[in-house]
Amino acid sequence: MGNPYVEDKGLSSIVDSKDLSDFKEFLNASKDYNVEGENTYDLQESLDDTFLKMIEMMRKDSSKKMNDFYNTYLEKMDIYLVKNEIKNKLLGETTGETVISRAILLDTKKLLQKILDSEKENLPEILKNYGFNEEVIDSVSEEDTDFLTLDSSIDKYVINRFKTVKVLYKCEQAKQKFVKTMIDICNVKNVLRAKQLGYDEQSCMKLFLGDGREIASWKYKEIAEVDSVSQVISSLEGTSYYNELKDSIEDYNKEQSVQVLENALDSVFLKLVKDISTQNYVTIGPTIRFLVSKEFEIKNLKIIAKGVDEHLPSEMIKGFLIKEAA
Repeated sequence: MGNPYVEDKGLSSIVDSKDLSDFKEFLNASKDYNVEGENTYDLQESLDDTFLKMIEMMRKDSSKKMNDFYNTYLEKMDIYLVKNEIKNKLLGETTGETVISRAILLDTKKLLQKILDSEKENLPEILKNYGFNEEVIDSVSEEDTDFLTLDSSIDKYVINRFKTVKVLYKCEQAKQKFVKTMIDICNVKNVLRAKQLGYDEQSCMKLFLGDGREIASWKYKEIAEVDSVSQVISSLEGTSYYNELKDSIEDYNKEQSVQVLENALDSVFLKLVKDISTQNYVTIGPTIRFLVSKEFEIKNLKIIAKGVDEHLPSEMIKGFLIKEAA
């Protein structure tokens, strides 16, 4: 099972699909896919189901000692639903119960149901019972919630889950490299968003998730001291993240959206995960690469399906896709 849809060649072919039927036919010509559905929503659901089946196949072929790692990865995929429902509850907004069906893990479904059924005042207790740490609970307890800080505290919870999850001894080193890389990516994304919003150094430091592979606490503090998004990028010179961000600054200036820069970071993340896979080929490396690359591949295919259905120009669709950096 490769990942052609995080690469230029594979994406360029399918993004030119005439309609959803053409998209589905092209995709199903691959042995990895057999998607169903006549509309965007059903196709996207089918893509999600396909990914989960792939993960379950890998889980069955792996040692039982890796089971918790797979569950932690699935929890990471679910966490955006939890974030959104917490925010909706804090803002007094209501959502339908369809969100529960989109969750993968049973524990996530139960948590979402409790959030939906509860009053805002009960959120801290619900999150504590689930296992969230004090930082998350404190964030939702504040009278005026800082949603960037809330996001960061939930990200920290996920990262700590990966840090502590048990894997085979021979896999631990590669797992920690993966975690440290993920920390770097999240830290840079957080500070980019913060500077876009005009956060000062002290506010940015609250978003720090810990030392990564290339960005230690002293380096993060140095970055947090600057005033603008462009200065953040300049501060990253010498790291693996600099070139892709520098090459994206023109698009950022045009659109004034950090999403452009976040996409660039995701491209670097895919490249660094590929490197971890190559360096740890006989242990967990290929598993990590498959999970990360396939997750982004599924996201890309869902974007393409929506774009094709809405008859968007292929060049516009390509601008939303994540490709592995060279």
